[in-house]
Amino acid sequence: MTNAQFPRGFEWGAATASYQIEGATREDGRGVSIWDVYCQQPGRVENGDSGDVACDHYHRYIEDVAWMKKLGLQSYRFSIAWPRIQPFGTGEPNEKGLAFYDRLVDALLEAGIRPCVTLYHWDLPQSLQDLGGWANRDTAERFADYATHVFRKLGDRVMRFVTFNEPLIFVTLGHRLGLMAPGITNLRITAAATHHVLYAHGLAVGRCRVDVPGGEIGITHADTSYEPADDSEGSHRAVERARDFDTRLWHDPIYGRGYPQKVLAYYEQRAAPLPIRDGDMDLIAAPTDFLGVNLYTRVRVLPDDTGRGWKHAEPTLPLTPMGYERAPHALGDFVRFVSNEYGKPPIYVTENGVCDNTEPVNGVINDVGRIELLTGFLQGLAAVAQEDTDVRGYYLWSLLDNFEWSYGYSKRFGLIHVDYKTLKRTPKASADWYARVIAANRVPD
Repeated sequence: MTNAQFPRGFEWGAATASYQIEGATREDGRGVSIWDVYCQQPGRVENGDSGDVACDHYHRYIEDVAWMKKLGLQSYRFSIAWPRIQPFGTGEPNEKGLAFYDRLVDALLEAGIRPCVTLYHWDLPQSLQDLGGWANRDTAERFADYATHVFRKLGDRVMRFVTFNEPLIFVTLGHRLGLMAPGITNLRITAAATHHVLYAHGLAVGRCRVDVPGGEIGITHADTSYEPADDSEGSHRAVERARDFDTRLWHDPIYGRGYPQKVLAYYEQRAAPLPIRDGDMDLIAAPTDFLGVNLYTRVRVLPDDTGRGWKHAEPTLPLTPMGYERAPHALGDFVRFVSNEYGKPPIYVTENGVCDNTEPVNGVINDVGRIELLTGFLQGLAAVAQEDTDVRGYYLWSLLDNFEWSYGYSKRFGLIHVDYKTLKRTPKASADWYARVIAANRVPD
């Protein structure tokens, strides 16, 4: 496929997250997050890294917005740090924290860039974690209150909100596998957190309707394109099991289908039932305006007679430094699947990108591997966008190299290189490529 054309009005952007780029973790009244605590625990994060400084976006946001404008970004997706707004997760808002995002939104609008705000990208106030975190139903109510503060401060200018970023990841890796903050390994807590996060989403949607009339709100999920490892009936059934546990568990309740019965049974059989109360599922299914898709790769699956009924097969494609298969077809395949599965909702690809650790040579970062894989992703997305789908925009992850959670600073996803010693920003070859894609609204081969 050459010169993959996108529909007129398709929106191009880039995405970041507060803890990954802001730094300034002890300034202007910001409270302590679960990631601040997690990073202090020996062995949790590669090289003992933390987000204390990160890209120092808190102080350099004007420079970063200038880079966005130079790239031609039409929208910028960023997250709010809950501990900046409510240092202890409750109570009156911290005005200095709100003021930072107020300035950022104004700078974006002045540059002609539409802001897209993610309310929660994993940095829960530690004070709420001390009370049980997402395993505590009250955290959902506190989240709704926090969201109200954001809506009332920014909702006169921000018209697109995402409630949660990738609950599958922060619930599973943070509460069942212990590989992310808060570092818990407990299935009962995982089940409770699953339901309470979705309950919090429903509460926030309701608050948005009151405080941001005319705005749009949705949720962003961590998605994978599942494929059978062979043509056997068992592998095809395993794909559906994988979709039940990793896709439908999070999507079905949003679209009024409730939780997949096989997933409910799995938790109940292990004495970890989801704590569903009367009326919860109706609230979770409050109508949303779009679905956010975050996707980086495909996974081939095989049947497994234990546990969930499926397991990963060995990769057959080359891998990125993150260990993801370089599967350019995966983005188009998944968007087509999720569009058909849920009645063709409006879709934004809220994250898609490539880890490429190419370093500067004489000041030039020729990240051709990133460009090649992104080209494939976008060609597939263009084909799907021309079908009977409602794909409205694409946010590349990420604007800047940044703190990659438990990997620390060892993985680079940015269009713009960050020297973590000097914090100097240097655009990569992929930045120039993406600027040309945006300007043409199509992808050259």
